[in-house]
Amino acid sequence: MINQHSQNLLDTQLENAPGEGYIFSWFDWFCLWYPPGWLILFNRHWQHYHTDTDGWNWLEYGLFLIPGGFYLAMLIRWLRLGFRSPRKELGEFDPKYQQAFRQEVLGPIVKYYFRGELKQVENLPQTGPLIVAMNHAGMSFPWDFLTLGYLLSEARGWVVQPVASPALFDHPWVIWWLPPKWSQVLGGVRAQLDDFEAAMVQNKIILYAPEGIRGPLKGWKRRYQLEKFDVSFVKLSDRYHIPILPVVCIGSEFLHPWAVNFQKLQRLVKLPFLPVSPLMFALILFPSMGIWAMRTRLRYYIQPLEPAELHNSNKGRTEAYQQAQQLREKLQFKINSETIDRGSKS
Repeated sequence: MINQHSQNLLDTQLENAPGEGYIFSWFDWFCLWYPPGWLILFNRHWQHYHTDTDGWNWLEYGLFLIPGGFYLAMLIRWLRLGFRSPRKELGEFDPKYQQAFRQEVLGPIVKYYFRGELKQVENLPQTGPLIVAMNHAGMSFPWDFLTLGYLLSEARGWVVQPVASPALFDHPWVIWWLPPKWSQVLGGVRAQLDDFEAAMVQNKIILYAPEGIRGPLKGWKRRYQLEKFDVSFVKLSDRYHIPILPVVCIGSEFLHPWAVNFQKLQRLVKLPFLPVSPLMFALILFPSMGIWAMRTRLRYYIQPLEPAELHNSNKGRTEAYQQAQQLREKLQFKINSETIDRGSKS
């Protein structure tokens, strides 16, 4: 849980002029365009608003930037912490920190690196709650989710919370890479039925991948081919009378191109997927690139709203499955039309 001192600091900075918050400096721009520096961006911003004695320091940041230096940095940090892992604090969603992170760090990344853009904005409702259902791909850190969350927040002022794999909360690699409970504080919802349902009860705007982990798991060979949709989001939409907003993302497949999933090694390290591609050699030399992705243009096509059925809240699994797959077919048709158009123009 964010301590009182850092919470008061954050409140003060967010209430004052934007210039008194975190300033995206020349060093941050350097980190943005130098892939091993992306991890520095996230941690520097966190440490601006939070007291984190277990976090990375400047010596260790410098080591991130040289081949193999991350391993030495992690050893130094481990010795500095007294031969233990970083502490695991309790984390609660903090909309104010999400806003600061979105404006001060995510904004430059989305605008200048991923060049995110909303299309067919006339289909975007004015208010929530909503289940925003999007095709999820890329075999990388979920930049397609984070970018859409940023764009929706900018367009409507929404507080968007993505449903994320439990590995983004608890995996040892994430605990060392990112600040304590970073995913929870930024609003991540575990991809578990109880957590998903609890978010629905609170009438939130939830960003959800109907393909589940099968989306990024399919790899480069099956790019832009949607996998089977889960039915949980349809049943929860039906139960709590929350409409579904379908969104098609074009460009996410190029976040980590030419990748395939190495299943045996993936199971060994207990990750949801482990992409193997020509880029893996660079990742071995620079493990801090684990949150980086290739530069691409992320375009989001907002589809017509799927209203919740107010008079049928006991939909069976078969009927829910059929509705989910019908939505999948609609999104696949849109993906096909957009990728064919792009191919004909190139």
